[in-house]
Amino acid sequence: MHWTTPPAHWPRLIQGGMGIGVSNWNLARAVSLRGQLGVVSGTALNSVLVRRLQDGDLDGAMRRALDACPLPNVSQILEKYFVPGGIGSGRPYKLAPMFSLDSAAELLGLTAAANFVEVHLAKENHGGLVGINLLEKIQLPTLASLYGAMLAKVDYVLMGAGIPKAIPGVLDRFAAGEKAEMRVAVEGTKAEHAVAFDPAALLPGEKCALPRPKFLAIVSSSVLALTLARKSSGKVDGFVVEGATAGGHNAPPRGGTTLNDRGEPIYGPRDTPDLAAIKAIGLPFYLAGSQATPDALAAADAAGATGVQVGTAFAFCRESGLTSEIKSAALARAREGALDLRTDPRASPTGMPFKVVALPDTVAAAAVYDARPRRCDLGYLRDVYAKPDGSVGYRCPAEPVENFAAKSGDPAAAAGRKCLCNGLLAAIGLGQRGAGNFVEPPIVTAGDDVRNIARYLEPGATDYGVDDVLRHAGI
Repeated sequence: MHWTTPPAHWPRLIQGGMGIGVSNWNLARAVSLRGQLGVVSGTALNSVLVRRLQDGDLDGAMRRALDACPLPNVSQILEKYFVPGGIGSGRPYKLAPMFSLDSAAELLGLTAAANFVEVHLAKENHGGLVGINLLEKIQLPTLASLYGAMLAKVDYVLMGAGIPKAIPGVLDRFAAGEKAEMRVAVEGTKAEHAVAFDPAALLPGEKCALPRPKFLAIVSSSVLALTLARKSSGKVDGFVVEGATAGGHNAPPRGGTTLNDRGEPIYGPRDTPDLAAIKAIGLPFYLAGSQATPDALAAADAAGATGVQVGTAFAFCRESGLTSEIKSAALARAREGALDLRTDPRASPTGMPFKVVALPDTVAAAAVYDARPRRCDLGYLRDVYAKPDGSVGYRCPAEPVENFAAKSGDPAAAAGRKCLCNGLLAAIGLGQRGAGNFVEPPIVTAGDDVRNIARYLEPGATDYGVDDVLRHAGI
């Protein structure tokens, strides 16, 4: 069903905001056109945009959306990054600058424009609902990302991987056309640090009021949900309640981490969200993690939830951003009952458990991981830390160990870390290339339900689409 005006009710299904560019505008648009909440991933969109432009923007979508963008920096973005016909498979991508506490205006403008592009394309020529998913852990691009998405009239903002208390107030400020600030965590100091974003710096002149999107906090416990409902800087409109089977980053087990014989964190009864307590808060909520079945939807109804969030099933459908090679390999293994994934407590530089799908030619394979030279040239997951002289620095446990140690990082904390920034870009076909025919190997994340993705295939089919997922989910 194609909506011409936004549905007045809350959607029954939220499509998860996955990876870097897995939940791209094409996937979000397809879900939105079918009356549910399509969600784009807001992670690293500035890098996604500049690499799509360097690949030649062959379908013209990036340039079409940039033409619609009201920001005045569009011509500079095209001049710097657009390559007619593409740079070719053997040449490295030009990198966007890395973020800092005092990011350059050019980078903030690029980030706002990139988020506008993704949301605009997802909403183009229809009235369905579109959201954007951001990570609290990745703080430095957040303000520019939110503003760009709001310029494109995003309907929902979803955020997890932390405690996003400041975000509702930021949305209020941007809706009024006002400057917003956000505190940034800096390791090793009690001094307060913050980033700021002033819309007037990008759009000089009269304040531009914008529609205020609904804010859904992604939580794993009733305690966190209640804290956000009571202590956030503005209105929290609802929650997405993620269980431990959801993909990407998981909350660590409560009460300390013990590992099973596969080296995975063991989750117990304390990690099961108290849905009755969450219902008692009185806000809409959705259940996430292995929810793509009619039985799961019925259970959500029985618990008082508004609906479900489904990610993994959409990640491997034809509309998503994952490369066709990754989708084909995963589906082939799933058909044989041989597709596996591991909740890796060491993979993510954040220190949070991270689910990694076991596929050949990805960093899930030990030989591929060992052969990859460590580097940090994107920096989205870098930590900000205080130097002895009081200034700040930036470090990541996935960067070269000697570099991390030189920045007062514990070398033991670097063991087993994987560069999610580069690996996730590679999973959507935008991996960096380098000397000696080097091609960045991908990393693929999904929820536990990835083992069941073959159920969406029609007899004789080798791929499936959004309609197949919705039908099997009972929507």
